[in-house]
Amino acid sequence: MKKNYIKASEFDEKFDSAEDLTVYLDLAEASRPGLQPRRVSVDFPVWMVNQLDQVSKRLGITRQSVIKIFISEKLKEENL
Repeated sequence: MKKNYIKASEFDEKFDSAEDLTVYLDLAEASRPGLQPRRVSVDFPVWMVNQLDQVSKRLGITRQSVIKIFISEKLKEENL
């Protein structure tokens, strides 16, 4: 695929006029910074794991997803 190059000012003008900019982007190499997974280890008491399992079963999602959602919601509250 031939690369299309334009100046930043041209790109800004096209963006501001809502033109399609995908021809200027290499989407195969695109990434979202800060979203790379990073493994952490956390020990929970048995009662908490049991409650997480109950919630995950009720919602039909994994325990890990429940934990991520709960932590994400709490972090959003803290950043208000």
